[in-house]
Amino acid sequence: MKLLITGGAGFIGSNFVHYWLNNYPNDDIVNLDKLTYAGNLETLKDLENNPHHQFIHGDICDTELVNRVIEDVDIVVHFAAESHVDRSILDPTPFVKTNVEGTLVLLDAALKNGKKRFHHISTDEVFGALSLDQNEKFDDNTPYNPHSPYAASKAGSDHLVRAYYDTYQLPVTISNCTNNYGPHHFPEKFIPLTITNLMEGKKIPVYGDGLYVRDWLYVEDHCAAVDLILQKGKIGKTYLIGGMNEGISNIEVVKKILKLLNKSEDSIEYVKDRPGHDRRYAIDWSTIHEELGWSPKYSFDEALEKTVKWFIENEEWWKRVKSGAYLEYYNKQYSQ
Repeated sequence: MKLLITGGAGFIGSNFVHYWLNNYPNDDIVNLDKLTYAGNLETLKDLENNPHHQFIHGDICDTELVNRVIEDVDIVVHFAAESHVDRSILDPTPFVKTNVEGTLVLLDAALKNGKKRFHHISTDEVFGALSLDQNEKFDDNTPYNPHSPYAASKAGSDHLVRAYYDTYQLPVTISNCTNNYGPHHFPEKFIPLTITNLMEGKKIPVYGDGLYVRDWLYVEDHCAAVDLILQKGKIGKTYLIGGMNEGISNIEVVKKILKLLNKSEDSIEYVKDRPGHDRRYAIDWSTIHEELGWSPKYSFDEALEKTVKWFIENEEWWKRVKSGAYLEYYNKQYSQ
């Protein structure tokens, strides 16, 4: 089998590429990534000589390129996205370009090249926010109510995927996941920023009162869920993927990381809240559990400890990302 993975040099995409080749070593992967600031070829360095992995530097908005690479694949797994909420607030345009227009280009190519099986990775942020004083969770019937330009662009891409299923019978599935964390997480995001700042002796910026609640999903568990959807998922269906039964506040996460790194709470620095900050996310993932038999392999504490350990053992990787030196590897590889 041959898969096209979009965004396969990013955090979740690269973890999925490694997961798939570890579990299905005879399958072939075409990895298409634009290598924006969050794409890192060093993450794929161990696959340079793997004949089952082909990396293509390109943009999912490039219609000619996308049609060429999608022609002989069996499945498209679409991870590529602009994903950082703070950046979407500063400039929404790239988010609409990549997340909406790019998804449209991929869908159209999948349709025109033999109705390729298409799985779309999305986010729980399309559903808006939940209040702290209620126990409700996002479920299969939750209406869309995005609050940030990022979430709105992902909502738009979700609707396009469903439209191609309803209108053209393209064989699609969608998964909406909670916040991911784990190895190779870009250090501008909350958990890796907290870990790496502490390792550098810097303060940890915590938005507002720190009581924003998230349902965290370890990236390896996410990869396993997508695998099951590809193998057994019902065409046309959306699956919600969460990592916890009860959410946890940002400040609690920080305190757990402080404890793992033997640091004091003096490192915490409360900063001005960001605009439109969603108070709580929580996902009811009972459908994927009941229909496909998926559940998270790791508890939050187990996976957080694994994540902290990975950043401790891979200091050179994240320091090169924070300094921008990781781009040198791209320049070296593609200087010709």
